[in-house]
Amino acid sequence: MKAVVMRDKQLLTGTVQAPTPAAGEVLVKTLACGICGSDLHMFHHCEHVLANFKRGGIPVDFDAQQDVVFGHEFCAEILDHGPGSDKRLKVGTRVCSMPFIFAPSGFEHVGFSNRYPGGYGEQMVLSEALLIPVPGDLPAPIAALTEPMAVAVHAVNRAQLAGDEVPIVIGCGPIGLALIAVLKARGIGPVVASDYSPKRRALAEKMGADLVVNPAENSPYQSWVEVAAPANYDIKGPAAMFSLGPQPKPCVVFECVGIPGLIQQVLQHAPPRSRLVVVGVCMESDRIEPLIGIAKEMNVSFAYGYNGDEFAQTLLDLADGKLNGEPLITSTVQLDGVTDAFAALSDPQEQAKVMITFT
Repeated sequence: MKAVVMRDKQLLTGTVQAPTPAAGEVLVKTLACGICGSDLHMFHHCEHVLANFKRGGIPVDFDAQQDVVFGHEFCAEILDHGPGSDKRLKVGTRVCSMPFIFAPSGFEHVGFSNRYPGGYGEQMVLSEALLIPVPGDLPAPIAALTEPMAVAVHAVNRAQLAGDEVPIVIGCGPIGLALIAVLKARGIGPVVASDYSPKRRALAEKMGADLVVNPAENSPYQSWVEVAAPANYDIKGPAAMFSLGPQPKPCVVFECVGIPGLIQQVLQHAPPRSRLVVVGVCMESDRIEPLIGIAKEMNVSFAYGYNGDEFAQTLLDLADGKLNGEPLITSTVQLDGVTDAFAALSDPQEQAKVMITFT
């Protein structure tokens, strides 16, 4: 089959052996697959990423000296069933799936595995038990957004919102944009969004952000005061620190950038008693000043991935129109264009989600 392969620290388009489904697995053909930021991280810093996964107990591993076909944000069509399958979904059914395989040899992550190629190839093998049929005529590229949108759904769930919060989304890449969509779908807001890129700020507006800020010109935290706090509220004053007098609506900050210094920035500049949900994947060591977080009584949590219910509901919400993911897709490419897409995504200001299509 045709695929884009990471080989010898390069991305090469060529022909590789098609996978064969084992017991409880299905063979599918890829219809659409998104290029994820984690794919970029893995390509540019593979050994470092895998070492961090191992230290963190994250069960994702492969031999970087052997071929790897990326791609875990996909929509596909069933071609065949492996032995012993119950065949509950017929050949020709379009499906999405969490990119996980619980094989006899252990856990495998589709797209980050030597044994299970991902959606950068024409065919994949998936776990039959995890397949979810794509509802109706939902376009395959939109269905393929289920995986990244589910990450945003999980992050919002981790925030444990009561409904009266005014959120700040720091970073309007694909996950930040998806977060805006999820927040607006739940009636949370107004939503403040911050990004240096004018193109991504425009996308944030399309996704429903109420106040979009260029942090080079305006502080997103002061902008938050404009829509969430009573008159004359001083975000750094003693009345704010000690909850004296009229207080603002609760603040929840979603950090979606993932570079060193961002957590400290939020601790330092967000209003007291804010909740910070760290969604951006920082691959480096970072430093914070606990005194500031303690004095301001900040709550910090981290969000990673999603669960099965969140994944399935995200697909349904995309199909029902409760979530609008279409503005996320800023360009589409064929397999031959993936290498150039990786180069283009090295400048994150120009693109959000690049989708690989196979039609």
